[in-house]
Amino acid sequence: MPKVLISDALSDAAVQIFRDRGVEVDFQPKLGKDPAKLAEIIGNYDGLAIRSATKATADLIAKADNLKVIGRAGIGVDNVDIAAASSRGIVVMNTPFGNSITTAEHAIAMMFACARQIPAADASTRAGKWEKSAFMGSEITGKTLGLIGAGNIGSVVASRAIGLRMKVIAYDPFLTAEKAQSMGVERIEDLDDLLARADFITLHLPKTEKTANLLSADRIARIKPGARLINCARGGLVDERAVADALKSGRLAGAAFDVFAEEPATENPLFDAPNVVCTPHLGAATSEAQENVALQVAEQMSDYLMQGAISNALNAPSVTAEEAPILKPWVSLCEMLGSFAGQVTEHPIKEIEIEYVGAVGDLNLKPLTAALTAGLLLPLVGEGGVNMVSAPVVARDRGIQISETRKDAQGAFGSYVRLVVTTEVQTRSVAGTIYSDGKPRFIQIKGINFEAEPMKHMLYTTNTDAPGYIGALGTKLGEHGMNIATFGLGRSAKSGEAIALIGVDERVEPEVLAEIRALPQVRQAKALNF
Repeated sequence: MPKVLISDALSDAAVQIFRDRGVEVDFQPKLGKDPAKLAEIIGNYDGLAIRSATKATADLIAKADNLKVIGRAGIGVDNVDIAAASSRGIVVMNTPFGNSITTAEHAIAMMFACARQIPAADASTRAGKWEKSAFMGSEITGKTLGLIGAGNIGSVVASRAIGLRMKVIAYDPFLTAEKAQSMGVERIEDLDDLLARADFITLHLPKTEKTANLLSADRIARIKPGARLINCARGGLVDERAVADALKSGRLAGAAFDVFAEEPATENPLFDAPNVVCTPHLGAATSEAQENVALQVAEQMSDYLMQGAISNALNAPSVTAEEAPILKPWVSLCEMLGSFAGQVTEHPIKEIEIEYVGAVGDLNLKPLTAALTAGLLLPLVGEGGVNMVSAPVVARDRGIQISETRKDAQGAFGSYVRLVVTTEVQTRSVAGTIYSDGKPRFIQIKGINFEAEPMKHMLYTTNTDAPGYIGALGTKLGEHGMNIATFGLGRSAKSGEAIALIGVDERVEPEVLAEIRALPQVRQAKALNF
């Protein structure tokens, strides 16, 4: 009988689900706050069910000799070292959709509280004052709400706001015109345009390398005077000092924050600012949401431990034990092809077509398509918001059409996968295969044949095929002490378009990338991380 440790507070109903399905449960809801004690006993368990208090660090995972699955009741997995878990063969699951309505409702509640200064008015009245003129508010009806992020939670916020007779505009690189129309919102292609038009601005996106400090001091200065800003998404998306300054100067009429760059937020620039509402990360804190995610994680973990079924896994494909050895290298390849496309694509994606050529077409394609889609969405959605199970759902919610095609073997390779991405302005493709050594290779980009082994850090450039470019690029990297590990080249025709995919030992920093883009032959340059 498998044994699960519950180290955070889960409901009695969730505990009973484990027992009803034949899983032994050790329910110690306070253990997550005692990492030393947890480390002493973690080796005795097959599963670990947690919320946010337990920190599944690399050190803890190293002591988990028998652990097979970590289940996070909720979407955020910042408290789990996924890389360490993967290296030990431990499946990490979350419940990505259980908190959507609750978080969206909190954003709407914060918008109302901010618009009518409810917390400040409450405190004043309780103090025996009667300051009606001091708390002049603003109506919601007829105002423009700007959504930054129109995924699962953002879509719920949009529907609620439309019901309040607000005009909703949305900025999201993955939002297509068709999806925006179905949501009843106006799609905005330029974030600065949204900032200049919106009376209320609310964020609903993950924190990634691309979204960190998205609302910088410079961008906050471009917000419409008198607007109000709400963040119930993730800390670190907004320059909190700049928001506090804008509130003090009167440029912003108000702000409401449920998340902060540093949590627990015992000190913050916003705390001393006027007309600001702060809550301690309560977006998912309703009894209904907590119950939903607890029941879901209990069901998922039980299914895995008793039947081998994998649901909502962040680091494992949904495959059977018999299929796993065969599919594993192809899953890895598909993740890399999707990640490449996701990192180089700059416009909203309308459609992706996946061509399975040769023997790979005879395999179970569902995990391959899911892995490719997850890799494609991951650069913008973030780890907590997309995985191999949820990726098709997330893509569908964003209006992205997915099609699969099986083809007989053709060309120089007996079996390969080709991804074709269609945006509103162009169609691009990338293909890869598995060599006899079991390792993935890129073999084609934009119809140009070449060969490159994927690496953790890579530089991708498109350039004019002209003498001296390779030397200039190598010299530029050398000036910054960057060592080249692999160098893949291809061209469409002499003096035509050429591509380069270079593996480097270190991450390509923005300042290096800027200098490479300034080279006269370069048309496009992207730093890639796999």
